[in-house]
Amino acid sequence: MQKKNYDWQQLERSAQQPVYVNSNEELQQRCQYWLTLPMIAIDTEFQRVDTFYPIAGLIQIGDDQQCYLIDPLKITDYQPLAELFQASSVLKIIHAGSEDLELFNQLVGVLPKPLYDTQIAAAFLGWGFTMGLQRLLEHTLQITIGKAETTSNWLQRPLTTKQELYAALDVAYLAEVCQLQIKQMQDRNCYPWFLEDSVRNLSALESVDSTLESENYYLRFSQLWSIADYKLVALKELARWREDECRRRNMPRNWLLKNQTIISIINTWPVNTAGLGRVEEMRSKNIREDGVAILAILDAAKAGLAQFGEVQKINKPIDPIWNKRFKKIRQIAVAAAEREGIAVEMLLRKKDLEALVRTRQLYGEYRIPEGLQGWREQLIGDQVLEKMRQFDE
Repeated sequence: MQKKNYDWQQLERSAQQPVYVNSNEELQQRCQYWLTLPMIAIDTEFQRVDTFYPIAGLIQIGDDQQCYLIDPLKITDYQPLAELFQASSVLKIIHAGSEDLELFNQLVGVLPKPLYDTQIAAAFLGWGFTMGLQRLLEHTLQITIGKAETTSNWLQRPLTTKQELYAALDVAYLAEVCQLQIKQMQDRNCYPWFLEDSVRNLSALESVDSTLESENYYLRFSQLWSIADYKLVALKELARWREDECRRRNMPRNWLLKNQTIISIINTWPVNTAGLGRVEEMRSKNIREDGVAILAILDAAKAGLAQFGEVQKINKPIDPIWNKRFKKIRQIAVAAAEREGIAVEMLLRKKDLEALVRTRQLYGEYRIPEGLQGWREQLIGDQVLEKMRQFDE
């Protein structure tokens, strides 16, 4: 990747006077230039108060000369941005980008790649796990930025000068931070690990199927792992119905049914609207508008299990005996993380430990689960498996 030297004074000036991109024609022209660069910084500002999907307020792009504010309230053709996002020659730099990526996927239709997340890189360098942008810039460049506009109304027009500056600063220095991080990761020989995770994470996001997400949402209700089969079917169908309806109506899940309300419906099993009225936090508005649909799901589940086919069981919670054992496994990870100078949270996650325990049920022996494969397995795989076998002795 081509090294680019940045002019600090120019970066500061560009953040104070960002350039608006307010038309499809201007966006296309800017994207043609950005396609010639080795890297750009990207970010978004959005609102998500009363909707299922985020509403874009701004898209920010920073290059080697300027910060740009793309106005989604005026842009209607995102094809040039999609082409830029898919250009393999241009590295896209972001900080803590999970929510931004969701917005990009919805608005632009593609995810930016190759992608570099400075927050993840900071964890690989041992600077801290889930490091915020403000602390990152203080740590790397000794620059202080404010956070006062975090909860601003990004759909108002015109934006205030403070909002414009806040948005521009989110991308002004990311490219310089990225280059500093890459140099340090290369010096520590952990850059290949970072790249491996970056490709894996982006591939996982690209393979997300919203229909499958709706079908499997019920698996998150771990507290209901032992319910009867007909109630499991009802839980699956009720969770799927809520997910599909919230997407269709573009409303938050909790506005339709809270998770706890779904649990109460399954546990109490109301048979009429009066019974629904006694369900925990069941709103009268929901009963009027959706009571018939909810009761129909319960009736169908109880009357015809066969029509739904086999339903995957919810995983039984891990036995509490593993809490102490996990601490011993974590000691292996802590020692390796300290030796390599990375955040231990990047090396070992609780969900991977739980998946490791379940491999014995699946295969009759402990195996390294997918989340611990690759560079993690190389670092601690043998030690972890040996410790797991010792627990069974």
